[in-house]
This record gives sequence, structure tokens and C-alpha cells, in this order.
Amino acid sequence: MFGRPLLLLALSFASVAAIAQVDPHAFDHLDWRLVGPFRGGRVLAAAGVPGQPQHFYFGSVNGGVWESNDAGRTWQPIFDDQPIGSIGALAIAPSDPNVIYVGSGEADMRSDIAQGDGMYKSIDAGKTWRKIGLEDSQQIGRIIIDPDDAKRVYVAALGHAYGPNTQRGVFRSNDGGAHWQKILGKDDATGAIDLAFEPGNAKVIYAAMWQARRTPWNVYPPASGPGSGLYKSVDGGDSWKPVRGDGFAEGKVGRMGIAVAPNQPNRVYAIVDGDSGGLYRSDDAGASWKLTSSDNRIWQRGWYFGRITIDPTNPDRIYVMNTIVLRSDDGGSTFIPLKGDNTGDDFHDLWIDPADPQRRILAVDQGALVSVNSGETWSSWHNQPTAQMYHIITDDRFPYRIYGAQQDSGAIALPSRGNSRNGITMMQFSEVTAGGESGMIAPDPRDPDIIYGGRVDKLDLRTEQTRSVDPTLAEPDIYRNTWTLPLAFDARDPATLYYGNQKIWRTRDGGEHWQAISPDLTRENPPIPANLDKVTAANNLGNGPRRGVVYAIASSPLKDQRIWAGTDDGLVWRTDDAGEHWDNVTPKELGAWSKVGIIEPSHFDADSAYVAIDRHRLEDRKPYLYRTRDAGKSWQLIVTGIRDGDFVNAVREDPKRKGLLYAATELGMYISFDDGDHWQSLQKNLPRTSVRDIDVHGDDLVIGTHGRGIWILDNISALRQLDPSSASATQLFEPATAIRYREADFTGTPLPKDEPMAANPKSGAQIDYRLGSDAKSPVSLSIRAPDGNVVRQWTSAQAPAKADVSKMGSAPEWIEQPTSLAASTGTHRFIWSLHYPSATNSKDPYADGIWAPPGRYKAELTVDGQTYAQSFTVVADPRVDLPDSAYKASFALAHKIEALQLQVGKASEEAGTLRKSMSEKRASKAGVANRKMLDAFEVRLNAITGSTPAANPFNAWSVPPKSIQSLTWLDRALGQLLAAVDGADAMPSPDSQTGYAKLAELVDTTLAEWNRVSADKPAP
Repeated sequence: MFGRPLLLLALSFASVAAIAQVDPHAFDHLDWRLVGPFRGGRVLAAAGVPGQPQHFYFGSVNGGVWESNDAGRTWQPIFDDQPIGSIGALAIAPSDPNVIYVGSGEADMRSDIAQGDGMYKSIDAGKTWRKIGLEDSQQIGRIIIDPDDAKRVYVAALGHAYGPNTQRGVFRSNDGGAHWQKILGKDDATGAIDLAFEPGNAKVIYAAMWQARRTPWNVYPPASGPGSGLYKSVDGGDSWKPVRGDGFAEGKVGRMGIAVAPNQPNRVYAIVDGDSGGLYRSDDAGASWKLTSSDNRIWQRGWYFGRITIDPTNPDRIYVMNTIVLRSDDGGSTFIPLKGDNTGDDFHDLWIDPADPQRRILAVDQGALVSVNSGETWSSWHNQPTAQMYHIITDDRFPYRIYGAQQDSGAIALPSRGNSRNGITMMQFSEVTAGGESGMIAPDPRDPDIIYGGRVDKLDLRTEQTRSVDPTLAEPDIYRNTWTLPLAFDARDPATLYYGNQKIWRTRDGGEHWQAISPDLTRENPPIPANLDKVTAANNLGNGPRRGVVYAIASSPLKDQRIWAGTDDGLVWRTDDAGEHWDNVTPKELGAWSKVGIIEPSHFDADSAYVAIDRHRLEDRKPYLYRTRDAGKSWQLIVTGIRDGDFVNAVREDPKRKGLLYAATELGMYISFDDGDHWQSLQKNLPRTSVRDIDVHGDDLVIGTHGRGIWILDNISALRQLDPSSASATQLFEPATAIRYREADFTGTPLPKDEPMAANPKSGAQIDYRLGSDAKSPVSLSIRAPDGNVVRQWTSAQAPAKADVSKMGSAPEWIEQPTSLAASTGTHRFIWSLHYPSATNSKDPYADGIWAPPGRYKAELTVDGQTYAQSFTVVADPRVDLPDSAYKASFALAHKIEALQLQVGKASEEAGTLRKSMSEKRASKAGVANRKMLDAFEVRLNAITGSTPAANPFNAWSVPPKSIQSLTWLDRALGQLLAAVDGADAMPSPDSQTGYAKLAELVDTTLAEWNRVSADKPAP
């Protein structure tokens, strides 16, 4: 809404298309900025370090590995340099706490999970990592390490979620992961989900095998096959025997969790999902069993939960993880709820320190929680930016808000920036009652206080009331759903909102009335995918062959009544008459169950559109992006440069530059400068995680990740101007429109820096420039005002002065260094704060004075004798309603006040020099002889300066001046007046103008007196 006008690019689109890659140094000035939220996301793996009371780790399902050295008070990511973010298992070697094994790929078998690429290992407590094999395992459920040998490790690999593969089952390595041997798993359909040693005897191992596979259409339970079962080995895994009969679960079984009592090795617990589900206990090392509890609370959604933890000192006290934490104190016969509420926090694992049971860590859908007092209190889960977002969208406020649904937690809103030096914290975080944990959100373009979300709720932010406006209320029927369904406003008509299930629905009156504008758009009888076996294919919950839904809806920003739609079973549709007729325009090669994730109609050509296709549910992880330029009659696959295995979740076109595209993939971000013919990485500092959606807001690129929250690439205006054919040439880019944004001054003592917070974007005019080579002489930058006069000037030879720690008045973490002008090869960003230089500190080119008024300015960059110039606009804060005359009047008055400050400051500096001279004279022999004369002069000097000398000069401020005709009083009064005039956007008040006139008279009178005092100073 507040972005600058379209750029007049000299570069033709045809010339862009001829370029395959752009020099990555062209992006040197850009970095992704995390904006939150800090409400944690799902964690399956967590552990503490025995003997190190404050030291803990957790693995996020798509956010990498994190470490805390303060018992969960703060967390730091330690896995971000690795190529994967999905973590399913983590284990610390008991014999060497520096050795950590991590299994990538979450093994919870949800419909929305992130696959991994094998095992990783650190031998220096997580400082460095290396991959150690099992690359095709995709999901790893558990790792156990021989207590006496850190190189002997066992892995439960569940395998591919959607198809068969051989690298599933139980694997063993005797050399720290250099080589792996499959020791349990008879086929390519059955994997392992859990492992446990017999305490004190690493030769005895229990393994839970699970034959599980997902379909493309089911949201919740996967299919469990006949290969599932419990096994035991007494020779370190060389041979195995199934655990059957003797009281163990009969009939069909699925996922199982196992645990052995640390201080009673014959006591074994198994929680079983199956026909005879519940908790089973053996008191003779698995020889016989009994069902101790079939309490529904402990095994509901048994395919998703399945972990048991036993108190190290009491074999009868056990903890079972489910939607809540349940505890039994009688060996599993009865349970009491211990932690969690009825919304279902969803707990996955509990680690208890065997040597110090007060220490424990919980792995939860909401993050990781640490306790050091046996669970009496826990650390926060609001300090982990591991949120799993689906679609994101921005509104038209300033600063704008970002909305999205967070898996496992609910919908959220975050500002693009905070209003204080704290940046964006949990205080700016807002929960949103429309959208749920997976739905799409649509702020009303006409009223940003009205939010639509989910299926469909309408939220009024003014009252916080949420009302259901379900599109199907007036047409009761059986409607199909999936985890996420589309909801979007029309790009040309802000009163029209669309929603999809198997049909597309439209409202034009805020949800009071809905109309179906399409028939069922899904495949009538889609074939069963070849990657499914008979057991899995039958998992259809009794539905007929038609199981798909509309998954994407997009309207043309250029052509009325043109709507595009895509289904999750592989169809693309277009209507040119607002839904009266629909044309099937599916790419010919698109097969059934190819999910149409995003359709992006072009902003430049009504017949052009882009489609992101996801086929990983068909065991095809290749990227698929299609482009049409003839309204869907033909399609071109445009994925050159996107790595194989990195399937595409979303594609967006830059609305200001034709041919500039952004792609969100399962492992990162890509950019194309030639309409998708070629792609290259836009990863920069973004951690490896699944990127699910993109929103281009003005000059910002906003993305939602499924594991690391929301990020912004601030001010991409240079990307829009980049000429790929000369991307390495020296260039000054036209700056984006700069907004006069004021952060709040004093809002109370700021939050400590170890509180979770995201940085604000840099305020001011962002001047981007590219140097083709290192400059031979200092680079200079000037800013000219609308009247042509130089406002500010810097050179690369004048670096900002480094703060002197020995003289700082605050801790170094609070000192923010201004950006300096760079002279090295690459693209750089310099920030002009939109202030004139300080009138009272002219020696420091980085010291700020008064605000520059809105207007048209010019940046001039001089490199080795050649000057490059670009004009740009400074605009008022859009929330402020003032005429231009107010800004001009405020600037003019502030400028005059500064002139008075300069006069008073000069006199004060002279007075300080004189006071020092008098002090030296007093200490001399001549001064002793003339003490009375010096004392008399000091009285006059104190009177005119208005200051009283203090042993500690920093305390002198507390002594008020005794006269308004003194330099100290005038300095304070002028500062107070300047703050009133320049401290906020407003027309100078009549009082401030009157005050200026009176202060000007006092300055004249006081300076005249100062001149007399100065002239009467004692002779040398």
C-alpha cells in the first residue's frame, strides 16, 4: 500500500530472459529478518546432559537442533548450517556427553510432516556436525547408544511415509556411524518406531516395529499393516524374536512405545495402538504380559503418541505422553492427569535424568519445557521461534500485520515491526480466533479490523468476537475437508470472498449469504497411486472414490470474473465468467494426486499464470512449477536451477517487475529474474526449513516457514532494478520510498536482551549501491534536499567512532552502531536516518539532528571520481494526517532552535575552557596570591553559566540553575523546546512559537552578559 511507484526499468524483459544466473553478490545487502512468533512449535526429541544441570537439547520437527545452557531460560539454534531441519530423534552418549547423534525426519506420521535425509553426529557437543548415513530413511523415531561405547549406536528408522523403501527397520553401527547394518526389518514396508535397552545390559534390546503408510487423501490415521509388532534381542541385535501371546496384545497392532525400568530391568512397559490397545506390563523381561490399563486417555490417537517414561527410582511410577501428561503410581493400573489442558497440548516425550530425577525435559507440540524440580515448575515455551506456519497474508495497515495459522497452536498476528527499541516481542504477538491451527486467513481489504479465517469464521478485532459464517450453512450436505482449505478475496473486487471444499463458494456481503459458483471440481474416480499397497489404499474412511478438494483459488488482478482453481488430486480450472462455466486447463502431464498448492495469476498479462505442484505424497519429491501464457491452453515446466528433491510449495510473482518470481520450496527460497526459465537460491541466512507461503507486501518479501516462523526480506527494491546482464557493474539503485517512522522514545526500562525478541527493520532511507570492484579512493555519499542543498554527507574514510567501553554509560549490548559507507566489491546498504546532521556535534558525521521534512530528495554516490545520482521520496507516516505546511513549519522552527542551541553551546564550551584555565591558575603560585580575585570571578562565572561545580560532574545536573539568564538553564530550555517541536509530527503550537521568541531574547541578553564576563576574566 505504501510502496513506491513502479520502476522505470531501462532493461527490457527480453534481455532478462537471456540471462541464466545473477551474481549472488548482487544480494549481499539483503538478509532475512525473523519476526517471530516465539511461541514454540512441535518437538519430538529432547534430552538433558547428565552431570550438567543447566544443559539441555531439543530437536524441532522442522526447526533443527537447539541448545540451552540455562535450563531452558534461553535457547540457541546449533544446526542451522546443515541441509535439513526436520528432527525426529536425538541422543547423547552416556559415556561421552560431547557425542550427540541426531536422526532427521519426524516420525509422527501426520498428514503434514517433513522428511529427513539421514543421521547426523557431533563429537563436540553440537558445535560442528557431519552426516553419517541412512540418507534414505526419511523418518527416524528413536536412537539409543550403548552406555559404555559411544560408537555403538542403534537407530529405529520408520522409512518413507508414502511408499516402500529398503532403508527402514532397526540399524546398528559399531563405528560411530561410519558403517550401518540393518539388523531387523524383513521387508520394504515395515519400519521401526521405538527402541529400548535393558538397563545394565546393552545386549538386551526391545524394538517396536510398525508397518505404516499414508495416503494422499487422509488427514489423520495412517494405515497400519501386519508387519507391526514387538521384538526382543538378547545378543545386541544379532538375532531377534517376536513378542507374541502370553498376555500381550492380540489382533492387529500398530504403533507401540516401550520402556524398561532403570532400577528393575525385568519390568517392561509397552503402550500399544491396536485392536486390543492400552498399556501392557511385563515383570519377567517380556516373557509374559498383562493389560494393566485400557484407559482411553493414554492411547487415544495411538498412531501419533506412544512414549512412556519410568521414574528412575520407582518402577511403579510411570508417565504416559498423550494430549496431556498422565502419571501412574501403581504400575500402570490407574492414571491421573499431570500436565496439559483440554485443548490438547500434545506431549510426545519426557526425558528424566537417571542420576538426578528432578531434572527433566518435555517434548511438546508447543516446544520444549525444562524442569529442575521434578515438574513442580517448568520453563517457558514462549522463547522458541520454531512455529510451523501454513499460509501467511498481510493487511494494509502501517506497520502492516502478518497473519497465519500455526500448527498445533492456533492462528496468530504479528506486526512487521515493533514501536520501541525492543523490536518485536511476545508483547506484540496476538492470538487470532479465526483460522485455527491450519486454516487460511483473509483480512478484509476494506476494513483491517475484520478478519476471516478457517471454514469460515469472522473476527471483529475491535470486540474480539468471532462469528461463524460457514458457507455451507444454507446447503446442508456431506462436504469433504482436508487440513487446509482455500480462502481468498477477489483481487479486483474487495467485497468478494471465495472459499473452497470440493466446490468453490462466494460471498459478497461479508458471509451473510454464500453461493456455490462451481460444481465438484475434483476427479470423479482418481486411480490409486502406485506407491500405495492394498492395506494403505483401503484406508479411505469409508469414502467413495471421489476424495479430493479444491486446494487453491486465485482471481486475476487484471481481468474481471477470471478465477483460477486447483485441486489436491491434480486438476487446474479456469472460469472467465465468475463461475458460470469452468474449463479444465490441467497440464497434460499432471497425474492424479498431484497437489496444486498455489496458483499465481500474473500482474502483467491476464493470460499468464504460475502453478506450484507438490507430488511428494506420490513418492516424487522433484520440483514442479508450471507457467502458462495462453490462459492454460499450454504449460511449460520451469524448474531449472531448483535442486532435485526440493519440491515447491508456493510461487509468487513480483507485482512491480515483470519476470521476477519467487519460489518457496520444502528446503528454502529461490528467485528467478527471467520469468521462471532459470532459478537460483535466495536462501541467504534463512535456516533450512520448509517454506510454505510468500506475500510480497510493498517493497518487502514476507514468507511463512513450517518450522522457523515468519521472516521478512526488507526492501527488495534493488532486486527489481537489477540488470542481470550487468549485475556486477557499479550502480546506485533508486531508493524505495522512505517513511518518516518514529520509534517510541521511553516506554519504561526495555526488556533484557535475553528475552525472545526480533529486530525491527532499519528506519530511514535505505540507500543500496553496488561496487563492481574495490574503490581506489574513499567512496562518498551525499543527500540533497528538494532545494538542491546538501543535507548530509559521509565518506567511507569516516567510519563511525567505536564506542569506548571504558566510558560507556550503558552495557555494550545497548549500543547500536550506525551503518558505515562501504568501499568494497559487492552490494551494500547504507541507512540515512532521515535527519539533518547534528548542529551541536558537527565533528561526528553520524550524529543526528532534526528530522528532514517529507519531500523529494536526491542521493549522490561518488566512486573513484564518477558520481551516480538517484532521486527518491520521503513521505510522512501514513497514520499522521498533516498538511505539508505543518512539516515545513516544524522544520523551520526546529532549525531556528538549533541555531540558538549552537550559540549557547559555543558559549558553554568557552566557559568550560575558561573554568579549566581558572582552576589551573588557582593551583599556581600566582593564583594563591590572587585567590580573592579568582574567587570573585568564579562567582560571576557560576552565575552566567548557571552551573555549580561538583566533585562528580555527572551529578551536577541535579543542582538546578538559579537564573533563567544562564547558559545551563537556556541549554535545558532550548532542548525542551526542540523536543516539543521536533519530537512528534505536528504543527508547532502557538505556545512553542511564543516560547521560541522569548528564549531568543533571553539568549541575546545572556550571551551579551557572557561576553562581558569573558572580557573581564583575570589576566594570565
